[in-house]
Amino acid sequence: MSTTRRIGTETSQTRTALLDATERLMLEEGYAAVTSRRVAARAGLKPQLVHYYFRTMDDLFLAAYRRRAEQGLERLDQALEAPQPLWAMWDLSRDPRRTALTMEFVALANHRKPIRAEIAASAERYRAAVRAGVDTVLERYGVDRRRYPAIVCTVMMMGVAQILVIEEESLGMATGHGETVAFVEQRLTEIEGSRQAAADALASA
Repeated sequence: MSTTRRIGTETSQTRTALLDATERLMLEEGYAAVTSRRVAARAGLKPQLVHYYFRTMDDLFLAAYRRRAEQGLERLDQALEAPQPLWAMWDLSRDPRRTALTMEFVALANHRKPIRAEIAASAERYRAAVRAGVDTVLERYGVDRRRYPAIVCTVMMMGVAQILVIEEESLGMATGHGETVAFVEQRLTEIEGSRQAAADALASA
């Protein structure tokens, strides 16, 4: 017979500390290094507290991913409100920390089907939000969407940025990176003008 066990509140500072510790471990050592004991030790807490807030490790990973996904949508909204939203979205896509964490979740998803399903669904929602934003911006600028389809611009901007970060951060590769960045940024300049400081400020926020 199953029992009902209390789970800590989502607004708890302890819960937040556990999620922060999970992210740090994933970034520094990879998702395989994330255990209840190591998360607790990194957060300076007792191991029992991990399972007080999260019934299973999958629940912990999902909570960490959901928090990161919500933050991603918030930053996307900020980018779309920036004076140069296309530049801001490009800079957001090139965030090394964000990309590295995403890749760890993708690697994790290969071994956890429930997590894979959620990541795929969340990624589709995020891409749809980016596409809608890009389409609105291109319409505002009077850009011919037959020449610059919003979905193609979205996939290219997000995909190219992530590939560059992965190659640079994980493999130390840089061949063709400067030329690729210059090509993308020339297209952005043609549409939105030269980069302003506001786009850089958003990326580091």
